[in-house]
Amino acid sequence: MKNPEMLEALSALAIEKGIPEEIMLEALANALVTAYKRMPEAAEEALVEIDVETGEIRVIAQELDEDGNVTREWDDTPADFGRIAAQTAKQVILQRIREAEREMKYEEYAGREGDIVTGIIQQTDARYTLLDLGRVEALLPQAEQVPGDRYDHGSRMKAYIVEVRKTAKGPQIVVSRTHPGLVRRLFELEVPELLDGVVEIKAVAREPGHRTKIAVASNDQNVDPVGACVGARGMRVRQVVNELRGEKVDIVPYSSESQEFVMRALAPAKVREVRIHEDTGIAEVIVPDFQLSLAIGKEGQNARLAARLTGWRVDIKSETQLAEEEAGGGYAEGEWVDGPDGQLMWQPAEGGEAISAAEAGYGTIVGGEAAPETVAPETGAAAATTTQVAPETRDLDDEEPLAPAAEDAAVHVAATVADEAGDELAADADLDAEDPDVRTEEEAGMEETEGDQS
Repeated sequence: MKNPEMLEALSALAIEKGIPEEIMLEALANALVTAYKRMPEAAEEALVEIDVETGEIRVIAQELDEDGNVTREWDDTPADFGRIAAQTAKQVILQRIREAEREMKYEEYAGREGDIVTGIIQQTDARYTLLDLGRVEALLPQAEQVPGDRYDHGSRMKAYIVEVRKTAKGPQIVVSRTHPGLVRRLFELEVPELLDGVVEIKAVAREPGHRTKIAVASNDQNVDPVGACVGARGMRVRQVVNELRGEKVDIVPYSSESQEFVMRALAPAKVREVRIHEDTGIAEVIVPDFQLSLAIGKEGQNARLAARLTGWRVDIKSETQLAEEEAGGGYAEGEWVDGPDGQLMWQPAEGGEAISAAEAGYGTIVGGEAAPETVAPETGAAAATTTQVAPETRDLDDEEPLAPAAEDAAVHVAATVADEAGDELAADADLDAEDPDVRTEEEAGMEETEGDQS
């Protein structure tokens, strides 16, 4: 079979599909073998040879021994494969072409995980958004979308490739708009110094749709890393912000010193001091009182991003809070436990013997006796303050008989009423003993007072 026109059509198809011609010829040979074996009286083993110069096609039948070695070969090319053979070969060729296209698409994107692509939004629903990348489509799941973003059909969008899956229908590319790597790649597109290695992004912390912090360093002392990323009049960083649809971006210089790095990461807040605790992994930050809210940020956002950027747990305190702690203010740490006599006692967290409520300097009047409250005692000057409940004046004639446990409290209340009556009688006796002129003046004053009160 000589068919040079077929080879020309095969070459044109290979160029159109972007598939190497060798793969197309191999697919054609396998298809012809399949078609040959469907014919009656076909040999069990055969191969197809294709002359790439003349287009000549030959079917070589083979006879094998028990060990699989070829013992005899002969030319068994049919005079006419027939319409069925041609249709079978056509279907096999098309199938192999599709498989080759899928494999090539997968190989093209398999090594691009962590790269950035530009696509056109094709479809959006509650589950995902499809981006047309040209030869393939990318899947943007709901979990990888920025809350509040609009995905209008036909608009262009950049996305970050997080995964490339190989499926029976071809490669499935999963992209993200929330990944911190998207910010890194966007800056690499806008800042040539990043691609050259002169400037390097050391860390990225992001809350998608709200704020991003990046730490940059320079490998050339003559190049300012922050200025290189910002660009002339802020053009470079503005392009990134526009692509992120208004998300704020903070660019801070990186430092190998932990204290300095934490201080810079909390920008725009001004930090007075940073204390690093290596054993707990906490960075204690001291800021002026008027900078406390700025350092923490809205709903703690600035502090969270600084912690992610630096890798330290950031504990922010104002100067006033620090002074109170150093002066011994605040509450002691510990717990209330049952004592030997059944009374509650305060057990300090740092150890030592438990102390009673009276020794802790905290108690209340309950049923006429002092008993501790179930709250932590204060330390310092506050520990000397004892909270008491003032007795309440009541009409004892209208009350029900009291329980024995409350007799002391009742006596205490009755004594209080009697004391008040005694004070009034004593005041009248003192008034009788005074000089008549003085008494008259005082009585007049009392009458004026009673008249005002009435």
